[in-house]
Amino acid sequence: MPDYDAFLLVSFGGPEGRRDVIPFLENVTRGRGIPAGRLAAVAEHYYAVGGISPINQQCRDLLAAIGKDFAAAGLDLPVYWGNRNWDPYLATTVAEMAGAGIRRALAFVTSAYGSYSSCRQYRDDIEQARAEAGPGAPEIEKLRHFYDHPGFIAPLADATLQALQALPPDVRGPVPLVFTAHSVPEAMAAASGPPPGGRYPAQLAEAARLVADRVNAARPGQGAHPWRLVYQSRSGPPSQPWLGPDVCDYLEELAADGAPGAVLVPVGFISDHMEVIHDLDVEAVQTAQRLGLPLARAATPGTDPRFVSMITGLVKERLDGPVTPAALGSLGPSGISCPNDCCRLAAPAHGPGRPAGS
Repeated sequence: MPDYDAFLLVSFGGPEGRRDVIPFLENVTRGRGIPAGRLAAVAEHYYAVGGISPINQQCRDLLAAIGKDFAAAGLDLPVYWGNRNWDPYLATTVAEMAGAGIRRALAFVTSAYGSYSSCRQYRDDIEQARAEAGPGAPEIEKLRHFYDHPGFIAPLADATLQALQALPPDVRGPVPLVFTAHSVPEAMAAASGPPPGGRYPAQLAEAARLVADRVNAARPGQGAHPWRLVYQSRSGPPSQPWLGPDVCDYLEELAADGAPGAVLVPVGFISDHMEVIHDLDVEAVQTAQRLGLPLARAATPGTDPRFVSMITGLVKERLDGPVTPAALGSLGPSGISCPNDCCRLAAPAHGPGRPAGS
């Protein structure tokens, strides 16, 4: 097996003060022709929380937890962190790694799924950072997708059970579970590989099913919770087809059908960053309140010890030789590497500040 000598956490990045917000959004949308007015509108979401995205602190917390878990597991790997769109920038971190003599590293990307914006774009940015670092840049290999790993599914299932307990006592029966993920253009989903319709929605649906099955198994005799995968954070033009339905539209549908309540499960995310705290905790909550629909939200895995240990396990899969990868469900574990042309798009399209997996 290759001799890896470092671990790299790769994330999206986010502003850490009001002065950072517009420059950050300009980084995210550079080259896409997004009007300044649209950037200003999205900036208000950040200003509402003081201009500070929670994602950077969540990465700091996760990196600290990973370092402790590595030590407990006997993994002697230095840990690094680089972002695509804000400090610490990925290119700066890779240059630091090169200066420290790192030769080969394993990268964990803060998205569980396969698509252009949740996998391929991170891989491309890693290669760009290596090119900027020059001839001494380390080789960097991305760890596999983990959407069906027990260390991802179990925390989500337990968080869903806790959210059910947060509903009023008279609506804790088999209320619908509403699994949410970042929407992407249908063309991007289709380009994310097999099966038909794309790897991205297929992996999301499998993760949602695995969580729902665990929740139902933990509540025997109370009726099975119906569930559906929906999407959030769409930011493209109306003329461009995106994955749907939108979460708020679906809450309208549930209320019209007489649902007693609902639990939102952000299956598309690993931490409570801006897409979760604004699109779900603000917009979806306001929609549910207007509809008179009791609503609760499950927490994301964050630094749950099982999730952190999953990351250690993904690293050990690569260090310990041929092993059976931990995976649930019917799709089977993702391969170690992707084809060179996997998930590529001729002209990727995203709105400001809302790429999948941020």
